[in-house]
Amino acid sequence: MSDALEFVLAYGYAVLFAFVLAEQVGLPVPAVPVLLTVGGLAGSGRLSIPVALAVALAASLPADLIWYELGRRRGVGVLGILCRVSLEPDSCVRRTENLFLRYGRGVLLFAKFVPGLSTMAPPLAGIVRIQRGPFLGLDSAAALIWSGAWLALGYAFSDALDLVAAVASRLGSWVLLMAGGALAIYVLVKYVQRRRFYRSLRTARIEPEELRRRLDLNDNSLVVIDTRSAIDVDAVPQTIPGALWIPAEAISTHRQDIPSDREVVVYCS
Repeated sequence: MSDALEFVLAYGYAVLFAFVLAEQVGLPVPAVPVLLTVGGLAGSGRLSIPVALAVALAASLPADLIWYELGRRRGVGVLGILCRVSLEPDSCVRRTENLFLRYGRGVLLFAKFVPGLSTMAPPLAGIVRIQRGPFLGLDSAAALIWSGAWLALGYAFSDALDLVAAVASRLGSWVLLMAGGALAIYVLVKYVQRRRFYRSLRTARIEPEELRRRLDLNDNSLVVIDTRSAIDVDAVPQTIPGALWIPAEAISTHRQDIPSDREVVVYCS
């Protein structure tokens, strides 16, 4: 057995707890490989699926509850913090908001399977004022469904774990180097995606002070469009005076409402 598998076997539940907690906090650390490994070890009788489910739930629920309470008490500003911590582009916030608008609280049941949405869903549940009791019930069910699915997949392919262990044993310390390299590449990809997103926003912009000056002068050569979602508007109803509210996803169907002979200023937060 490889050193890596021996380590997971010796400290499997602690490793599982740490990785699930890190992912739910928002850190760019994938927990799925650990869930698959623990499931495989359970398939060979060396670990327990019920205990692993309990550990995953114990790691997931507190982090989700903290983000829920922060969303409930601090509002949409929490999402910006979470985006920076998780290295997810801010567009993932909008995707989660749209899912909430379309499916309601039921989105909590499958959000954990979608990268980026998993950590955005709990604070949004707090922002839209889902009651604490229903949130805890849905979030607990989601954690069990998510972890159970990956543990079951690892369990089903537990025979392959010995083959992987044999290959890893021959590779020796190279396994740890490859695992570390894969994690580093994963974080780097997230970081590059976020930087590219920021660069795309800098292509054309106006400073808030300049916009305010022109509005104070009643500059009729521009029109301001508020592209926030209904969730954001409900949470922070304040808007720029005279701005048109057209959610970003509805702009294509409201082109006739946007003057073509004026400079357009768009904002989303």
